[in-house]
Amino acid sequence: MAKLEILEFPDPRLREVAKPVDKVSDELRTLVDDMFETMYDAPGVGLAATQINVHQRIVVIDVSEDQSEPLVFINPEIEVLEEEHHQYDEGCLSVPGFYETVERPRRVRVKALDREGEPFAMEAEGLLAVCIQHEVDHLNGKLFVDYISPLKRNRIRSKLEKAHRQRA
Repeated sequence: MAKLEILEFPDPRLREVAKPVDKVSDELRTLVDDMFETMYDAPGVGLAATQINVHQRIVVIDVSEDQSEPLVFINPEIEVLEEEHHQYDEGCLSVPGFYETVERPRRVRVKALDREGEPFAMEAEGLLAVCIQHEVDHLNGKLFVDYISPLKRNRIRSKLEKAHRQRA
């Protein structure tokens, strides 16, 4: 397995819309394993393929305390089950060090393919629902900073650009 580089905001590659996966192969399963290793190492609870500059509709998530409940979503589709929105403090591996309050539906149903290419559906609420929505946003070229005010978004952009310059 390999740890992969995570793109950071405002990298324009994070805005690319991911394409559906045609076939679940051994190569794709290796990518999924590498995504989990990268996510756990970061550390994070979710990672979309877009964040590692792979523009396919693949998401890995594990919201368990002990990293024992890995979930794979290939070609995920979300259906909102509860129109009521709740506020959550969200962070992102592509926006390191920043957390902002975002409103999202509390309950969703997701349909996807699993690691073996088998279709499944599940309902999620709370943190898992937020994480699924957050990661699917990545596949659509959207970041959690798009939900906050332009002033806050620009401040975050400026701080991250400065940090990138200092590392270069």
